Amino acid sequence: MNRLFGSSTPKPPKATLNSAISNIDTRISSIDVKLASLNAELSSYQSKLSNMRDGPGKTAIKQKALKVLQRRKMYEAQRDQLQSQVWNMEQAQTMQDNLKNTMVTVDALKQTNKALKKEYGKVDIDKIERLQDEMADLLDVGNEIQESLARSYDVPEDVDEGELDAELEALGQEVDFEAEMGAGTAVPSFMQEEVPNFIDEAPVEGGKVKEAAG
Repeated sequence: MNRLFGSSTPKPPKATLNSAISNIDTRISSIDVKLASLNAELSSYQSKLSNMRDGPGKTAIKQKALKVLQRRKMYEAQRDQLQSQVWNMEQAQTMQDNLKNTMVTVDALKQTNKALKKEYGKVDIDKIERLQDEMADLLDVGNEIQESLARSYDVPEDVDEGELDAELEALGQEVDFEAEMGAGTAVPSFMQEEVPNFIDEAPVEGGKVKEAAG
């Protein structure tokens, strides 16, 4: 059946920034291993050259060291290129993440705006204004009731300051007069006991009373 009609080959998954960055990081790690090996080889050549005299042997080792140095520069250039690619992809990934976050924020704002419109649509501004007017009228009525309940009876309200000063001056004179009249008594007149009506004579001193009794 597969030979007659053929079989559909599965499509490879689309590459993502994360997978691309991971692949390049793996290549960079591989290059770092090679560079470490080349550096170790160069170090051994440098150690040998420092103990050798000039001659064909030293020249041959120098040629080997130059080839190793060329290979190291090539790998370093590759690593720099790959690191630049990783940097660019990381920047793109950051922009993509920021865009996703922005879209989520915009969608949330749209949903909130829709909900607010729905809720505010239930509010009748005219009804609220009428309610405020009714409340103001009720407050006025309450104030009138309080003023009516606080009204005093049989109390003249048309008393001016001149009349008040005259009354206060008269009260002061009356107090001074009572003080002069009661100056000879140690006890105020309203606190003194009244003399009974059946006593004709004033009480005599203590000595005379004793003589009369004897």
